[in-house]
Amino acid sequence: MIRIGITGHIHLTAESSALIYDAIVAELREYADGWVRGVTCLADGADQIFARAVLATRGTYEVILPARDYRDKEIRPEALSDFDELVRCAAKVSYTAQPHSGDDAFLEASMEMLRRSDRLLAVWDGRAGGRSGGTADVVTRARAMRLPVTVIWPDGAARTRQN
Repeated sequence: MIRIGITGHIHLTAESSALIYDAIVAELREYADGWVRGVTCLADGADQIFARAVLATRGTYEVILPARDYRDKEIRPEALSDFDELVRCAAKVSYTAQPHSGDDAFLEASMEMLRRSDRLLAVWDGRAGGRSGGTADVVTRARAMRLPVTVIWPDGAARTRQN
Protein backbone atom coordinates (compact mmCIF):
# COMPACT_ATOMS: atom_id res chain seq x y z
CA MET A 1 0.00 0.00 0.00
CA ILE A 2 1.27 3.46 -0.86
CA ARG A 3 0.72 6.34 1.53
CA ILE A 4 0.05 9.61 -0.27
CA GLY A 5 -0.06 12.92 1.57
CA ILE A 6 -1.76 16.10 0.41
CA THR A 7 -1.01 19.77 0.71
CA GLY A 8 -2.75 22.50 -1.19
CA HIS A 9 -4.58 25.74 -1.37
CA ILE A 10 -7.69 26.37 0.69
CA HIS A 11 -9.34 29.18 -1.26
CA LEU A 12 -10.26 27.65 -4.63
CA THR A 13 -12.95 28.67 -7.07
CA ALA A 14 -15.86 26.25 -7.52
CA GLU A 15 -14.74 25.58 -11.10
CA SER A 16 -11.23 24.82 -9.86
CA SER A 17 -12.49 22.34 -7.30
CA ALA A 18 -14.03 20.19 -10.04
CA LEU A 19 -10.87 20.37 -12.19
CA ILE A 20 -8.66 19.52 -9.23
CA TYR A 21 -10.89 16.64 -8.14
CA ASP A 22 -10.66 15.11 -11.63
CA ALA A 23 -6.88 15.57 -11.70
CA ILE A 24 -6.45 13.94 -8.28
CA VAL A 25 -8.69 11.01 -9.23
CA ALA A 26 -6.62 10.50 -12.40
CA GLU A 27 -3.41 10.57 -10.34
CA LEU A 28 -4.76 8.11 -7.76
CA ARG A 29 -5.95 5.71 -10.46
CA GLU A 30 -2.29 5.15 -11.29
CA TYR A 31 -2.31 2.88 -8.23
CA ALA A 32 -4.28 -0.33 -7.82
CA ASP A 33 -7.79 0.16 -6.45
CA GLY A 34 -7.81 0.04 -2.70
CA TRP A 35 -4.05 0.25 -2.36
CA VAL A 36 -3.88 3.96 -1.62
CA ARG A 37 -3.84 5.27 1.93
CA GLY A 38 -4.29 9.05 1.90
CA VAL A 39 -2.85 11.21 4.65
CA THR A 40 -4.55 14.55 5.16
CA CYS A 41 -5.01 17.37 7.67
CA LEU A 42 -8.53 17.77 6.23
CA ALA A 43 -8.33 21.53 5.74
CA ASP A 44 -10.92 23.12 3.49
CA GLY A 45 -10.08 23.13 -0.22
CA ALA A 46 -7.45 20.72 -1.54
CA ASP A 47 -7.35 18.43 1.50
CA GLN A 48 -11.07 17.75 1.47
CA ILE A 49 -11.14 17.35 -2.32
CA PHE A 50 -8.34 14.80 -1.92
CA ALA A 51 -10.24 12.86 0.77
CA ARG A 52 -13.27 12.56 -1.53
CA ALA A 53 -11.04 11.47 -4.43
CA VAL A 54 -9.39 8.79 -2.28
CA LEU A 55 -12.80 7.39 -1.40
CA ALA A 56 -13.91 7.52 -5.04
CA THR A 57 -10.90 5.41 -6.05
CA ARG A 58 -11.62 2.88 -3.28
CA GLY A 59 -8.74 3.91 -1.08
CA THR A 60 -8.73 4.88 2.58
CA TYR A 61 -7.37 7.90 4.38
CA GLU A 62 -6.21 8.99 7.77
CA VAL A 63 -6.62 12.45 9.25
CA ILE A 64 -4.15 14.43 11.34
CA LEU A 65 -5.94 17.37 12.95
CA PRO A 66 -3.82 20.28 14.18
CA ALA A 67 -5.47 20.47 17.62
CA ARG A 68 -8.56 19.30 19.45
CA ASP A 69 -10.23 22.71 18.93
CA TYR A 70 -9.72 22.64 15.14
CA ARG A 71 -13.33 21.82 14.24
CA ASP A 72 -14.81 24.51 16.48
CA LYS A 73 -12.21 27.18 15.76
CA GLU A 74 -11.40 26.72 12.07
CA ILE A 75 -14.35 25.12 10.26
CA ARG A 76 -16.98 27.52 8.95
CA PRO A 77 -20.48 26.74 10.28
CA GLU A 78 -21.82 26.08 6.78
CA ALA A 79 -19.01 23.54 6.19
CA LEU A 80 -19.41 21.56 9.44
CA SER A 81 -21.60 18.77 8.05
CA ASP A 82 -19.18 18.09 5.16
CA PHE A 83 -16.21 18.16 7.53
CA ASP A 84 -17.93 15.83 10.02
CA GLU A 85 -18.80 13.38 7.24
CA LEU A 86 -15.18 13.29 6.04
CA VAL A 87 -13.98 12.70 9.60
CA ARG A 88 -16.49 9.83 9.97
CA CYS A 89 -15.18 8.24 6.74
CA ALA A 90 -11.54 8.34 7.90
CA ALA A 91 -9.82 5.08 8.75
CA LYS A 92 -7.96 6.85 11.55
CA VAL A 93 -8.08 10.30 13.18
CA SER A 94 -5.27 11.71 15.30
CA TYR A 95 -4.28 15.10 16.72
CA THR A 96 -0.99 16.89 17.20
CA ALA A 97 0.12 17.69 20.75
CA GLN A 98 -0.58 21.39 20.18
CA PRO A 99 -3.11 22.78 22.68
CA HIS A 100 -4.80 25.14 20.19
CA SER A 101 -5.20 25.57 16.45
CA GLY A 102 -2.94 28.15 14.84
CA ASP A 103 0.17 28.39 12.71
CA ASP A 104 2.31 26.18 14.99
CA ALA A 105 -0.36 23.48 15.07
CA PHE A 106 -0.90 23.66 11.30
CA LEU A 107 2.84 23.26 10.68
CA GLU A 108 3.09 20.37 13.15
CA ALA A 109 0.17 18.58 11.48
CA SER A 110 1.73 19.08 8.04
CA MET A 111 5.08 17.76 9.22
CA GLU A 112 3.41 14.66 10.68
CA MET A 113 1.56 14.19 7.38
CA LEU A 114 4.92 14.28 5.55
CA ARG A 115 6.47 11.76 7.97
CA ARG A 116 3.60 9.33 7.35
CA SER A 117 3.68 9.68 3.55
CA ASP A 118 5.60 7.89 0.81
CA ARG A 119 4.89 10.72 -1.63
CA LEU A 120 3.09 14.07 -1.70
CA LEU A 121 0.44 15.54 -3.97
CA ALA A 122 0.52 19.33 -3.96
CA VAL A 123 -2.44 21.31 -5.26
CA TRP A 124 -0.26 24.33 -5.84
CA ASP A 125 -0.18 27.24 -8.26
CA GLY A 126 3.62 27.26 -8.03
CA ARG A 127 3.93 30.61 -6.29
CA ALA A 128 6.73 30.77 -3.76
CA GLY A 129 6.42 32.39 -0.37
CA GLY A 130 3.51 32.45 1.97
CA ARG A 131 3.48 31.52 5.61
CA SER A 132 5.25 28.74 7.44
CA GLY A 133 3.18 25.60 6.97
CA GLY A 134 1.53 26.95 3.82
CA THR A 135 1.51 25.02 0.56
CA ALA A 136 4.81 26.36 -0.82
CA ASP A 137 6.53 25.76 2.53
CA VAL A 138 5.23 22.19 2.80
CA VAL A 139 6.40 21.43 -0.75
CA THR A 140 9.86 22.82 0.08
CA ARG A 141 10.02 20.72 3.25
CA ALA A 142 8.89 17.57 1.41
CA ARG A 143 11.56 18.06 -1.24
CA ALA A 144 14.19 18.59 1.47
CA MET A 145 13.09 15.23 2.93
CA ARG A 146 13.51 13.73 -0.58
CA LEU A 147 9.82 12.87 -0.66
CA PRO A 148 8.55 12.62 -4.26
CA VAL A 149 6.19 15.54 -5.00
CA THR A 150 3.59 15.68 -7.75
CA VAL A 151 2.19 19.16 -8.36
CA ILE A 152 -1.42 19.32 -9.49
CA TRP A 153 -2.62 22.60 -10.96
CA PRO A 154 -4.84 21.96 -13.99
CA ASP A 155 -5.32 24.53 -16.74
CA GLY A 156 -8.12 26.84 -15.64
CA ALA A 157 -7.53 26.37 -11.91
CA ALA A 158 -7.66 29.56 -9.84
CA ARG A 159 -7.66 30.70 -6.25
CA THR A 160 -10.29 33.00 -4.81
CA ARG A 161 -7.57 34.74 -2.78
CA GLN A 162 -3.86 34.37 -2.19
CA ASN A 163 -3.82 33.45 1.51
